[in-house]
Amino acid sequence: MNPTRLVVIGQGYVGLPMALRAAAAGLQVAGLDTDGAVVEALNAGRSHIDDVDDAELARGLAAGYRATQDPAVIADADVVLVCVPTPLSEDGGPDLRPVESAARAIGDHLTADTLVVLESTTYPGTTEEVFAPLVLRDRWELGTQVRIAFSPERIDPGNATYGVQNTPKVVGGLTEACTLAARDFYARFVDSVVTTKGAREAEMAKLLENTFRHVNIALVNEMVRFSRELDIDLWDAIDAAATKPFGYMAFRPGPGVGGHCIPVDPSYLSHRVRAKLGYAFRMVELAEEINTAAPLYVARRVQQALNRRRLAVNGARVLLLGVTYKPDIADLRESPAEPLADQLAAWGADVRFHDPHVPVWRRHRHDPSTARTCEPDLDTALREADIVVLLQPHREYDLARLAELSTVLLDTRGVVRGAGPAGGTDGPDPARVETL
Repeated sequence: MNPTRLVVIGQGYVGLPMALRAAAAGLQVAGLDTDGAVVEALNAGRSHIDDVDDAELARGLAAGYRATQDPAVIADADVVLVCVPTPLSEDGGPDLRPVESAARAIGDHLTADTLVVLESTTYPGTTEEVFAPLVLRDRWELGTQVRIAFSPERIDPGNATYGVQNTPKVVGGLTEACTLAARDFYARFVDSVVTTKGAREAEMAKLLENTFRHVNIALVNEMVRFSRELDIDLWDAIDAAATKPFGYMAFRPGPGVGGHCIPVDPSYLSHRVRAKLGYAFRMVELAEEINTAAPLYVARRVQQALNRRRLAVNGARVLLLGVTYKPDIADLRESPAEPLADQLAAWGADVRFHDPHVPVWRRHRHDPSTARTCEPDLDTALREADIVVLLQPHREYDLARLAELSTVLLDTRGVVRGAGPAGGTDGPDPARVETL
């Protein structure tokens, strides 16, 4: 029997790992992407994302994986997965143009007996109301000739423990037959598949996951402000609370939230509730307000730390450490380092950065004037900065040495305290290391 022919539309942080996992399981996989440079690099064995190294890509190519720009490959597919981005539009809702474009391409080339699964995160109802009509076009009967389902992506960039295979896959179809077809497909290369009542429940599950995180991060980002004024070490309190073996999950403050999911996904749900029902999802809107303000709070803390040394922000050299949105990856999407750097620069600071994963940082992708090169020597950069701001504690950083060489270190993650002795000392000097 011929192997299942799979087309994965979108070869980014979601689509490429999914395509390679399926290829490793024996499926015949084509990765469809509109970016010619990405397609060329993939076929040459060069990966562009953190979670897939060149060796893994080479194994995929050896197993038959190929990248392409030609949507005609859809005509030969048994299964089509859509893993395209869904950024926010100007009105705060999801920009569905990439999803719609993929659906139209599928509709142009679709043949009978095909399973089509949308994985791109969006608001409940998208699969049924927007995606399916563009795929079916009144030409195919849903559930028999063509099966359509939603399965939210759960990729966590940089997570060394959980990947495509061992992260449970949620699936919900537009009919029962669609759900069962999607379940059986994913079960071929994913350890656990969880079915929902329908596509809307699967869509809601993803938004629930990230809204939960968004709200709880906002909670501690709000608490860190008044805890400092009340002379409370919030990180110590969180560590103590985390010893409870039930009923509590630890979230820790930081300089803001980043990545494609947490700053974006809850807004889809909030927009849907307001547009469809006419009232606000107040919990999400408040969390958004708090988390969006977090980088400005960090900027104020930089200003206060400099003031205590009788230095103005204007003209001060500020070194940002770790400008990606999370540790140990090169992903800059929605990084809180961008609004922080913008605010400091607006106040006249000389903003420098160091990040072992980012050789050149363009704070605004379409503005070449914002491009900066990573400081070539970290020790020198630490000594020459008026203040150092640790945003992401990449594993390459020796935390104790950061504290030792910095004149003032603002630790936005609460990780430097207790980092251990540096240069024969008893640990970081509390006079030079501050937390939020």
